[in-house]
Amino acid sequence: MAPTMKTKYNDVVAPELIKSQGYTNKMQVPKIEKIVLNLCVSVANDRDVLQAVADDMGKITGQKPVITKAKISVSNFKLREGMSIGAKVTLRGSRMYEFMDRLVNVALPRIRDFRGIPGNSFDGQGNYSMGMQEQTVFPEIDPDKVKKVHGMDITFVTSAKSDGEAKELLTLMGMPFATGNQ
Repeated sequence: MAPTMKTKYNDVVAPELIKSQGYTNKMQVPKIEKIVLNLCVSVANDRDVLQAVADDMGKITGQKPVITKAKISVSNFKLREGMSIGAKVTLRGSRMYEFMDRLVNVALPRIRDFRGIPGNSFDGQGNYSMGMQEQTVFPEIDPDKVKKVHGMDITFVTSAKSDGEAKELLTLMGMPFATGNQ
């Protein structure tokens, strides 16, 4: 069975984009290609914290994260080349749509005093990045068992040619952008 966000894209979002943007071919319609989650742990010396954070990310995404290593040494941060400093996950296909569904419909509404995500975090090429300050907003994480509260960066990579197209795509998919002077 197809994820609900994928059927929403095929049945509602793509026809709406064709109508509003005037595309002549359905292959011109922008789509979400992948979602990348990235986190960095400030305590590079503690492997248990990094492993716990990576396990939490695996529970959230349903996919095992890749442990990232430092590329260069920085003495001010007590960081050596090759040390494990973070984790990342790249989601595509069904897992991507399922994660987006949980993010939009479950996790974002659970954020205290949530008024929408900023609408100015596009990179000029149709990709959107946002940050989350804690992982406990996801229902898969038990707040009592969290060793260290951490945030993560979430990047939506789209096939849109401009930021306007990407924002319209994400808005139609259900992303709650903040209204106001953004």
